[in-house]
Amino acid sequence: MIRAFLAVVLTVLTLHVSPAWAQEPTVPNYQTWERVATQSEELAGNADTPAAQLNDIRARVVEWRRQFEDAQGINADRIATVEGQIASLGPAPAEGATEPEDIAARRAELQAQLAELQAPRLAAVEAFSRADALIRRIDQVLSERQVSELARLSTSPVLPGNWLLAASETTRLVNGIWENTGQRINERATWNEIRPRLPQVAGYLIAALLLLTLGRHWVETLPSRLSARAMDYSRAVVAFVVSLAQIVLPMIGIYLLISALTATEIFGPWTRPFLDALPVAAVILFGAAWLARQLFPTKSVAYDTLNVPPEKRQNARWLINSLALALAVHHVASVAFLPLSGLAERNARLERVPLDFAEGAAVVWHFVLIVIAGALLFKLGVILRRLKPWPDQPGASYRHRVLSFAGTLSRPLAIAAVIAAAIGYVNIGNLLIWPWIQTLAMLGLLILLQDFIADLFNMLKRGQEGARDGLAPLLIGFALVLLSIPIFLLIWGASGNELAEYWNRFRQGITLGGVRLSPGAVLMFLLVFAIGYSITRAVQGAMRTSVLPKTKLDPGGQNALVSGIGYIGIILAALLAITSAGINLSSFAIVAGALSVGIGFGLQNIVSNFVSGIILLIERPVGVGDWIGVGTQQGIVRRISVRSTQIETFDRQQVIIPNGDLITQQVTNWTRGSLMGRITITVSVAYGSDTRRVSQILREIAEDQPTVTIDPAPFVLFSGFGADGLNFSMYVVVTDVNGKGAVQNEINHRIVERFAEENIEIPYAQRDIWLRNPEALKASVPAPRLRSTPEEGDGVPADRKAVAEDETEAPASDRR
Repeated sequence: MIRAFLAVVLTVLTLHVSPAWAQEPTVPNYQTWERVATQSEELAGNADTPAAQLNDIRARVVEWRRQFEDAQGINADRIATVEGQIASLGPAPAEGATEPEDIAARRAELQAQLAELQAPRLAAVEAFSRADALIRRIDQVLSERQVSELARLSTSPVLPGNWLLAASETTRLVNGIWENTGQRINERATWNEIRPRLPQVAGYLIAALLLLTLGRHWVETLPSRLSARAMDYSRAVVAFVVSLAQIVLPMIGIYLLISALTATEIFGPWTRPFLDALPVAAVILFGAAWLARQLFPTKSVAYDTLNVPPEKRQNARWLINSLALALAVHHVASVAFLPLSGLAERNARLERVPLDFAEGAAVVWHFVLIVIAGALLFKLGVILRRLKPWPDQPGASYRHRVLSFAGTLSRPLAIAAVIAAAIGYVNIGNLLIWPWIQTLAMLGLLILLQDFIADLFNMLKRGQEGARDGLAPLLIGFALVLLSIPIFLLIWGASGNELAEYWNRFRQGITLGGVRLSPGAVLMFLLVFAIGYSITRAVQGAMRTSVLPKTKLDPGGQNALVSGIGYIGIILAALLAITSAGINLSSFAIVAGALSVGIGFGLQNIVSNFVSGIILLIERPVGVGDWIGVGTQQGIVRRISVRSTQIETFDRQQVIIPNGDLITQQVTNWTRGSLMGRITITVSVAYGSDTRRVSQILREIAEDQPTVTIDPAPFVLFSGFGADGLNFSMYVVVTDVNGKGAVQNEINHRIVERFAEENIEIPYAQRDIWLRNPEALKASVPAPRLRSTPEEGDGVPADRKAVAEDETEAPASDRR
């Protein structure tokens, strides 16, 4: 890992400083360039100039532009030296002011040298601008021609005459292939011609048949068999890697088959284009079959990539394979005999096959393939648009949304392609249907690659929880999406020259506020800042673990020093990175002025907290581990940052307090400077108790506690006479205020025990109720009902006489 990192660093540094090591750029021949530029501008403005000639001209101009770009570095070192000499003379005098004659003469001499040295650079810049403008003009002409060709209206393929013409042209093609092949067989059918090539042909043919039959069946079952023996966390990776053989092995078989057919030497100019198109067609077929098995497996090896019902998977696989077959046939037909679009493509095809397929027949072939592909794409879109993510996997919902949107869009695209081709806009129909099929394939491939990266991280971390959903797999997956953008552009018709031009503009960068940002400058900034940040963290770690523990600084001071080193290191790393990237800090003057206005209004609280954080780190009125109280919050300080301070309350809650509050509000620090603290305990005894004995007992209890200090000694105060008892207050100082709760708890227990032993009563509130008019209360109570006697026939025994129970009123003082 370290070697790889050092290799990347050295590579980037080499690329960054390579102009200083390289030889001095040569001065281009501007006279030759003037003739080339003038001729190229005339040809680019001529509507009859063929596209092939325009591409050749463009390639020549691109080479000239590269020379002019290199020439902009001529005399770079000498220019920098002279500019430094001029700067050492001080600022130029203002208008109307003068300076000493010797300095003025030296300044004029250096200015003349600078102008002479900059002349080749300025000429290169001017020539570069002209070449760049010419390249853009040629690209614009080619794009306009391509758009015009796409919008060209051909004869309608639904006309019966075109179908008859297509049948005639197809028959002529088959007859030409048959006659040409038969003629070559007759010419090479002698035993003397066949015998030298027979072992080679037989060997290729047998190997190809074995790979395409038995080998393909064996490799299709290989992932499930090997993954069954793998661990749970590596099963998905093994299955994916092994499944790639489902493409590689059949492709080897196709290569051997083409080699066998080529070795017979019986294929001529009529059949050779079909063999040339066969490898790409095989990649389409086998790649689509692999993609269908991975996205819609009959039985998943580790997990399901998409949430598709089992009954829909087989249908989806069939549709994907059928679309791949239609795409492969379209590719072979386009390469072999169908004109794609325009005269240039037709002429290029005629160089390979001696059959000029009529336009009416070609549009019928294109229309038939578009209709077949459109119908299949419509049905596949119905399946994709109904995709729903798993309820328990919200992280995989994006892929279902993307594919669902793609499926929704597939149906109108298929219909539009068929309608456009039926009207006669065959090129538009081809543009809509075939690139969209390849786009769907690329989306599925990106989903599989993202899953493979997540599975790879899961395997490296041995199935650790959350490994698949980590930040690194997410960032790599996002990088894959960015890297796939050129592929999508190629799919939708972008040329290699256009991609190269996009890359050249991207490499040159953009200008923002007078600052030019290029990929190299951004990469150098990130690299230098990363190195500076790593060094800062290493210094912080060494100070925290090795140096500071050996000093007399308290933990709070150590934390403040380490934090200060971190801030200084980050600032220096940022400044060094900006300088290394070639960014002029003076260009940020306007940005800094606008930022100051924003600080004055919207950012004043943030700046206030930042300044307060610096004050806290310098003055250290509060340190990590202190017990503080701010407003209604109390707790232990756990972390002090630039903007805020984090404390942990005694309820184990994390509270973030802005640093401004610690500076502007009243803060109680229980442990700063000393851990000693005082505890106050109040107790009451009943009236009649011996007060001096009570004071003695309380003092003895306090002195028995191990953390209670002797100096100052515990103090007991007879504080007064209460409503229910005699009040006493205990004042004790403990050596560690953090444990005052435990001390107070133990003292309270001892007070109860000693008072019980000494028969000292702890009073509690009592209340007596006096009735002022008991007669009124008695009159309001109903008289009791007399029970019936046995003579009245109620069955009550005679010895239980009913009497009226008249309650004797108790004294009011006895009722509570």
